[in-house]
Amino acid sequence: MAESPVRKIIHVDMDAFFASVEQRDDPSLRDRPVAVGYGAARGVVAAASYEARQFGVRSALPSVTAMRLCPDLVFVPPRFEVYREVSRKIHEVFARFCDLIQPLSLDEAYLDVTANKQCIPTAWITAKQIRAAVLEETGLTASAGISYNKFLAKLASDHRKPNGQFAVTPDMGAAWVETLPVSRFHGVGPVTAGKMKQLGIETGADLRAKSLEFLERHFGSSANWYHAIARGIDHRPVNPNRERKSSGSETTFERDLTDPADIEAGVLRMAEDVWRWCETRGAFGRTVTVKIKYADFKQVTRSRSHAGAVVTFDSLRQTSLDLVRSVFPLAKGIRLVGVTVSNFVDQAAAAEPALPMFAKSQAA
Repeated sequence: MAESPVRKIIHVDMDAFFASVEQRDDPSLRDRPVAVGYGAARGVVAAASYEARQFGVRSALPSVTAMRLCPDLVFVPPRFEVYREVSRKIHEVFARFCDLIQPLSLDEAYLDVTANKQCIPTAWITAKQIRAAVLEETGLTASAGISYNKFLAKLASDHRKPNGQFAVTPDMGAAWVETLPVSRFHGVGPVTAGKMKQLGIETGADLRAKSLEFLERHFGSSANWYHAIARGIDHRPVNPNRERKSSGSETTFERDLTDPADIEAGVLRMAEDVWRWCETRGAFGRTVTVKIKYADFKQVTRSRSHAGAVVTFDSLRQTSLDLVRSVFPLAKGIRLVGVTVSNFVDQAAAAEPALPMFAKSQAA
Protein backbone atom coordinates (compact mmCIF):
# COMPACT_ATOMS: atom_id res chain seq x y z
CA MET A 1 0.00 0.00 0.00
CA ALA A 2 1.39 3.40 -0.98
CA GLU A 3 2.17 5.79 1.84
CA SER A 4 0.01 8.89 2.21
CA PRO A 5 1.71 12.08 1.01
CA VAL A 6 3.16 14.33 3.68
CA ARG A 7 0.59 16.98 4.52
CA LYS A 8 1.39 20.69 4.22
CA ILE A 9 -0.31 22.56 7.05
CA ILE A 10 -0.04 26.29 7.74
CA HIS A 11 -1.20 27.96 10.94
CA VAL A 12 -1.74 31.68 10.29
CA ASP A 13 -1.95 33.94 13.34
CA MET A 14 -2.47 37.69 13.02
CA ASP A 15 -0.07 39.81 15.08
CA ALA A 16 -1.76 41.51 18.07
CA PHE A 17 -4.87 41.61 15.90
CA PHE A 18 -7.31 43.88 17.77
CA ALA A 19 -4.60 46.32 18.84
CA SER A 20 -3.02 46.34 15.37
CA VAL A 21 -6.37 47.23 13.78
CA GLU A 22 -6.67 50.19 16.18
CA GLN A 23 -3.11 51.35 15.41
CA ARG A 24 -3.79 51.01 11.69
CA ASP A 25 -6.94 53.10 11.85
CA ASP A 26 -5.58 55.76 14.22
CA PRO A 27 -2.04 56.89 13.26
CA SER A 28 -1.63 58.64 16.64
CA LEU A 29 -1.58 55.19 18.30
CA ARG A 30 1.29 53.80 16.24
CA ASP A 31 4.47 52.95 18.17
CA ARG A 32 2.59 53.55 21.42
CA PRO A 33 1.56 50.98 24.05
CA VAL A 34 -2.11 50.26 23.32
CA ALA A 35 -4.65 48.10 25.15
CA VAL A 36 -8.02 47.25 23.69
CA GLY A 37 -10.52 47.38 26.53
CA TYR A 38 -11.59 49.82 29.20
CA GLY A 39 -9.32 51.56 31.67
CA ALA A 40 -11.98 51.66 34.37
CA ALA A 41 -11.11 50.37 37.81
CA ARG A 42 -12.72 46.99 37.10
CA GLY A 43 -11.88 46.75 33.41
CA VAL A 44 -9.93 43.96 31.77
CA VAL A 45 -7.46 44.09 28.86
CA ALA A 46 -8.91 42.34 25.79
CA ALA A 47 -5.75 42.69 23.69
CA ALA A 48 -2.39 44.45 23.88
CA SER A 49 -0.03 45.86 21.25
CA TYR A 50 3.55 44.63 21.12
CA GLU A 51 4.69 47.95 22.57
CA ALA A 52 2.46 47.27 25.60
CA ARG A 53 3.58 43.66 25.89
CA GLN A 54 7.14 44.83 26.50
CA PHE A 55 5.89 46.10 29.87
CA GLY A 56 4.14 42.83 30.72
CA VAL A 57 0.66 43.93 29.62
CA ARG A 58 -1.34 41.04 28.15
CA SER A 59 -4.91 39.99 27.49
CA ALA A 60 -7.13 39.15 30.48
CA LEU A 61 -5.00 41.35 32.76
CA PRO A 62 -6.99 43.68 35.06
CA SER A 63 -6.79 47.23 33.71
CA VAL A 64 -5.54 48.59 37.02
CA THR A 65 -2.61 46.17 36.92
CA ALA A 66 -1.91 47.01 33.28
CA MET A 67 -1.75 50.74 34.03
CA ARG A 68 0.55 50.09 36.96
CA LEU A 69 2.91 48.14 34.70
CA CYS A 70 2.72 50.72 31.91
CA PRO A 71 1.70 54.23 33.05
CA ASP A 72 1.65 55.48 29.44
CA LEU A 73 -0.77 52.77 28.32
CA VAL A 74 -3.52 54.01 26.00
CA PHE A 75 -6.90 52.26 26.27
CA VAL A 76 -9.20 52.11 23.26
CA PRO A 77 -12.70 50.57 23.36
CA PRO A 78 -13.16 47.38 21.31
CA ARG A 79 -14.86 47.59 17.89
CA PHE A 80 -15.88 44.02 17.21
CA GLU A 81 -17.84 44.88 14.07
CA VAL A 82 -14.63 46.25 12.54
CA TYR A 83 -12.59 43.22 13.64
CA ARG A 84 -15.15 40.87 12.11
CA GLU A 85 -15.06 42.74 8.80
CA VAL A 86 -11.24 42.66 8.68
CA SER A 87 -11.34 38.95 9.56
CA ARG A 88 -13.70 38.36 6.62
CA LYS A 89 -11.20 40.00 4.25
CA ILE A 90 -8.38 37.87 5.66
CA HIS A 91 -10.38 34.69 5.08
CA GLU A 92 -11.08 35.80 1.52
CA VAL A 93 -7.31 35.80 1.01
CA PHE A 94 -7.04 32.29 2.47
CA ALA A 95 -9.76 31.06 0.12
CA ARG A 96 -7.74 32.12 -2.92
CA PHE A 97 -5.02 29.66 -1.93
CA CYS A 98 -6.88 26.59 -0.63
CA ASP A 99 -10.26 25.09 0.21
CA LEU A 100 -9.37 23.40 3.50
CA ILE A 101 -9.56 26.26 5.99
CA GLN A 102 -10.37 25.78 9.68
CA PRO A 103 -10.96 29.10 11.49
CA LEU A 104 -10.05 29.05 15.17
CA SER A 105 -11.04 32.64 15.93
CA LEU A 106 -11.23 36.00 14.17
CA ASP A 107 -7.45 36.18 13.93
CA GLU A 108 -6.14 32.66 13.38
CA ALA A 109 -6.81 29.61 11.21
CA TYR A 110 -5.36 26.34 9.99
CA LEU A 111 -4.89 25.90 6.23
CA ASP A 112 -4.18 22.59 4.49
CA VAL A 113 -2.25 23.60 1.36
CA THR A 114 -1.22 20.08 0.33
CA ALA A 115 -3.28 20.71 -2.81
CA ASN A 116 -3.29 24.48 -3.15
CA LYS A 117 -5.20 26.40 -5.80
CA GLN A 118 -2.18 28.41 -6.94
CA CYS A 119 -0.08 25.30 -7.68
CA ILE A 120 2.71 26.71 -5.51
CA PRO A 121 5.37 24.00 -5.05
CA THR A 122 6.14 24.53 -1.35
CA ALA A 123 4.17 25.43 1.76
CA TRP A 124 6.93 27.90 2.68
CA ILE A 125 6.33 29.99 -0.45
CA THR A 126 2.56 29.62 -0.03
CA ALA A 127 2.77 31.05 3.50
CA LYS A 128 4.92 33.97 2.32
CA GLN A 129 2.44 34.81 -0.43
CA ILE A 130 -0.54 34.56 1.93
CA ARG A 131 1.13 36.88 4.45
CA ALA A 132 2.06 39.34 1.70
CA ALA A 133 -1.52 39.39 0.37
CA VAL A 134 -2.97 39.92 3.85
CA LEU A 135 -0.57 42.82 4.44
CA GLU A 136 -1.37 44.41 1.09
CA GLU A 137 -5.14 44.11 1.46
CA THR A 138 -5.56 44.87 5.17
CA GLY A 139 -2.41 46.73 6.19
CA LEU A 140 -1.83 44.15 8.93
CA THR A 141 0.95 41.66 9.51
CA ALA A 142 0.55 37.95 10.18
CA SER A 143 2.87 35.21 11.39
CA ALA A 144 2.79 31.65 10.10
CA GLY A 145 3.87 28.22 11.20
CA ILE A 146 4.40 25.54 8.56
CA SER A 147 4.58 21.83 9.24
CA TYR A 148 3.19 18.40 8.46
CA ASN A 149 0.50 18.51 11.18
CA LYS A 150 -1.63 20.98 13.12
CA PHE A 151 0.12 20.60 16.48
CA LEU A 152 3.53 21.49 15.07
CA ALA A 153 2.22 24.24 12.77
CA LYS A 154 0.60 26.05 15.71
CA LEU A 155 3.77 25.78 17.79
CA ALA A 156 5.81 27.05 14.84
CA SER A 157 3.68 30.16 14.28
CA ASP A 158 4.82 31.54 17.66
CA HIS A 159 8.47 30.98 16.85
CA ARG A 160 9.07 34.03 14.63
CA LYS A 161 6.44 36.47 15.90
CA PRO A 162 5.69 39.15 14.94
CA ASN A 163 5.60 39.25 11.14
CA GLY A 164 7.60 36.09 10.51
CA GLN A 165 7.29 32.42 9.70
CA PHE A 166 8.94 29.18 10.76
CA ALA A 167 8.83 25.67 9.33
CA VAL A 168 9.09 22.34 11.14
CA THR A 169 9.96 19.63 8.62
CA PRO A 170 9.28 15.90 9.04
CA ASP A 171 12.95 15.16 9.69
CA MET A 172 13.15 17.64 12.59
CA GLY A 173 9.68 17.49 14.14
CA ALA A 174 10.18 14.96 16.93
CA ALA A 175 13.58 16.33 17.96
CA TRP A 176 12.30 19.92 17.95
CA VAL A 177 9.38 19.04 20.22
CA GLU A 178 11.82 17.57 22.75
CA THR A 179 13.45 21.00 23.23
CA LEU A 180 10.24 22.85 24.08
CA PRO A 181 8.59 23.39 27.47
CA VAL A 182 5.39 21.36 27.79
CA SER A 183 3.57 24.52 28.92
CA ARG A 184 3.56 25.57 25.23
CA PHE A 185 1.81 22.39 24.07
CA HIS A 186 -1.81 22.47 22.91
CA GLY A 187 -3.89 20.67 25.52
CA VAL A 188 -1.48 21.39 28.39
CA GLY A 189 -2.97 24.21 30.44
CA PRO A 190 -1.49 25.81 33.56
CA VAL A 191 -2.97 23.21 35.92
CA THR A 192 -1.75 20.26 33.82
CA ALA A 193 1.66 21.88 33.35
CA GLY A 194 1.92 22.22 37.14
CA LYS A 195 1.00 18.58 37.63
CA MET A 196 3.53 17.53 35.01
CA LYS A 197 6.24 19.55 36.74
CA GLN A 198 5.52 17.71 39.99
CA LEU A 199 6.04 14.47 38.05
CA GLY A 200 9.36 15.69 36.64
CA ILE A 201 7.96 16.57 33.20
CA GLU A 202 9.02 20.03 32.06
CA THR A 203 10.11 19.55 28.43
CA GLY A 204 9.01 17.54 25.45
CA ALA A 205 11.95 15.21 26.09
CA ASP A 206 10.72 14.60 29.65
CA LEU A 207 7.25 13.82 28.33
CA ARG A 208 8.56 11.46 25.66
CA ALA A 209 10.53 9.54 28.28
CA LYS A 210 7.33 8.56 30.10
CA SER A 211 5.56 5.37 29.07
CA LEU A 212 1.96 5.33 27.90
CA GLU A 213 1.07 3.34 31.03
CA PHE A 214 2.57 6.06 33.23
CA LEU A 215 0.65 8.78 31.40
CA GLU A 216 -2.61 6.82 31.60
CA ARG A 217 -2.13 6.41 35.33
CA HIS A 218 -1.69 10.15 35.87
CA PHE A 219 -3.65 11.78 33.04
CA GLY A 220 -6.37 9.30 32.12
CA SER A 221 -8.02 9.81 28.75
CA SER A 222 -5.51 12.53 27.74
CA ALA A 223 -2.60 10.08 27.87
CA ASN A 224 -2.75 9.07 24.21
CA TRP A 225 -2.66 12.71 23.11
CA TYR A 226 0.36 13.53 25.31
CA HIS A 227 2.14 10.35 24.20
CA ALA A 228 1.61 11.28 20.53
CA ILE A 229 2.55 14.96 20.61
CA ALA A 230 5.75 14.21 22.52
CA ARG A 231 6.77 12.42 19.32
CA GLY A 232 5.51 15.14 16.99
CA ILE A 233 2.49 13.06 15.96
CA ASP A 234 -0.93 14.60 15.25
CA HIS A 235 -3.30 13.05 12.72
CA ARG A 236 -6.15 15.55 13.17
CA PRO A 237 -7.38 16.84 9.80
CA VAL A 238 -7.93 20.49 8.95
CA ASN A 239 -11.71 20.57 9.29
CA PRO A 240 -13.51 23.40 7.48
CA ASN A 241 -16.84 22.23 8.90
CA ARG A 242 -15.82 22.26 12.54
CA GLU A 243 -18.95 23.27 14.38
CA ARG A 244 -18.89 26.03 16.94
CA LYS A 245 -20.04 24.52 20.23
CA SER A 246 -21.26 27.66 21.98
CA SER A 247 -21.64 31.43 21.91
CA GLY A 248 -21.30 33.52 25.03
CA SER A 249 -20.81 37.03 26.36
CA GLU A 250 -19.81 38.26 29.79
CA THR A 251 -19.15 41.54 31.58
CA THR A 252 -17.32 42.69 34.70
CA PHE A 253 -19.22 45.35 36.65
CA GLU A 254 -17.56 48.59 37.71
CA ARG A 255 -18.40 47.69 41.31
CA ASP A 256 -19.68 44.62 43.10
CA LEU A 257 -23.45 44.45 42.71
CA THR A 258 -25.92 43.31 45.34
CA ASP A 259 -29.17 44.76 43.97
CA PRO A 260 -31.01 41.99 42.05
CA ALA A 261 -32.41 44.53 39.55
CA ASP A 262 -28.90 45.72 38.60
CA ILE A 263 -27.64 42.15 38.28
CA GLU A 264 -30.60 41.14 36.12
CA ALA A 265 -30.01 44.17 33.89
CA GLY A 266 -26.41 43.00 33.36
CA VAL A 267 -27.58 39.49 32.50
CA LEU A 268 -30.08 40.86 29.99
CA ARG A 269 -27.38 42.92 28.25
CA MET A 270 -25.29 39.75 27.84
CA ALA A 271 -28.34 37.83 26.58
CA GLU A 272 -28.90 40.55 23.96
CA ASP A 273 -25.27 40.25 22.80
CA VAL A 274 -25.58 36.47 22.45
CA TRP A 275 -28.94 36.75 20.69
CA ARG A 276 -27.50 39.13 18.09
CA TRP A 277 -24.83 36.55 17.29
CA CYS A 278 -27.36 33.68 17.11
CA GLU A 279 -29.77 35.63 14.93
CA THR A 280 -27.06 36.89 12.55
CA ARG A 281 -25.69 33.38 11.96
CA GLY A 282 -28.95 31.47 12.16
CA ALA A 283 -27.45 29.32 14.92
CA PHE A 284 -29.72 28.33 17.81
CA GLY A 285 -28.98 26.10 20.77
CA ARG A 286 -30.89 24.10 23.35
CA THR A 287 -28.84 24.96 26.46
CA VAL A 288 -28.60 28.32 28.22
CA THR A 289 -25.93 28.86 30.88
CA VAL A 290 -25.53 31.82 33.21
CA LYS A 291 -22.11 32.37 34.77
CA ILE A 292 -21.72 34.28 38.03
CA LYS A 293 -18.46 35.39 39.64
CA TYR A 294 -18.72 36.70 43.19
CA ALA A 295 -16.68 39.47 44.83
CA ASP A 296 -14.34 36.85 46.32
CA PHE A 297 -13.79 35.43 42.78
CA LYS A 298 -15.70 32.22 43.53
CA GLN A 299 -17.51 31.22 40.33
CA VAL A 300 -20.74 29.28 39.80
CA THR A 301 -22.82 28.42 36.74
CA ARG A 302 -26.49 27.63 36.30
CA SER A 303 -27.74 25.83 33.16
CA ARG A 304 -31.03 24.77 31.62
CA SER A 305 -31.51 22.57 28.55
CA HIS A 306 -34.70 22.86 26.51
CA ALA A 307 -36.31 20.09 24.50
CA GLY A 308 -35.88 22.18 21.35
CA ALA A 309 -33.74 25.11 20.30
CA VAL A 310 -34.17 28.53 21.90
CA VAL A 311 -35.40 30.37 18.80
CA THR A 312 -36.79 33.60 20.26
CA PHE A 313 -35.17 36.33 22.30
CA ASP A 314 -38.06 36.19 24.77
CA SER A 315 -37.21 32.56 25.53
CA LEU A 316 -33.50 33.34 25.98
CA ARG A 317 -34.35 36.36 28.11
CA GLN A 318 -36.69 34.48 30.43
CA THR A 319 -34.38 31.49 30.81
CA SER A 320 -31.43 33.74 31.63
CA LEU A 321 -33.47 35.61 34.25
CA ASP A 322 -34.74 32.38 35.81
CA LEU A 323 -31.20 31.06 36.09
CA VAL A 324 -29.67 34.15 37.70
CA ARG A 325 -32.63 34.44 40.09
CA SER A 326 -31.78 30.97 41.39
CA VAL A 327 -28.79 32.46 43.27
CA PHE A 328 -30.89 35.09 45.07
CA PRO A 329 -30.90 36.16 47.86
CA LEU A 330 -27.21 37.01 47.79
CA ALA A 331 -24.78 36.51 50.64
CA LYS A 332 -22.08 38.52 48.83
CA GLY A 333 -21.73 40.87 45.88
CA ILE A 334 -21.37 39.83 42.25
CA ARG A 335 -18.53 41.21 40.09
CA LEU A 336 -19.22 39.42 36.78
CA VAL A 337 -22.06 37.78 34.89
CA GLY A 338 -22.15 35.95 31.58
CA VAL A 339 -24.66 34.21 29.32
CA THR A 340 -23.85 31.33 26.93
CA VAL A 341 -25.95 29.36 24.47
CA SER A 342 -24.73 25.86 23.52
CA ASN A 343 -25.89 22.51 22.13
CA PHE A 344 -26.66 24.01 18.73
CA VAL A 345 -29.16 22.21 16.52
CA ASP A 346 -29.36 22.20 12.72
CA GLN A 347 -31.38 24.97 11.13
CA ALA A 348 -34.19 22.68 10.03
CA ALA A 349 -34.71 21.46 13.59
CA ALA A 350 -34.45 25.00 14.93
CA ALA A 351 -37.23 26.11 12.60
CA GLU A 352 -39.68 23.75 14.30
CA PRO A 353 -39.71 24.22 18.08
CA ALA A 354 -40.53 21.05 19.99
CA LEU A 355 -44.12 20.65 21.18
CA PRO A 356 -44.10 20.74 25.00
CA MET A 357 -46.45 17.75 25.40
CA PHE A 358 -44.17 15.51 23.34
CA ALA A 359 -40.97 16.93 24.85
CA LYS A 360 -42.12 15.78 28.28
CA SER A 361 -42.89 12.23 27.24
CA GLN A 362 -39.57 11.88 25.40
CA ALA A 363 -37.62 13.03 28.42
CA ALA A 364 -39.42 10.66 30.75
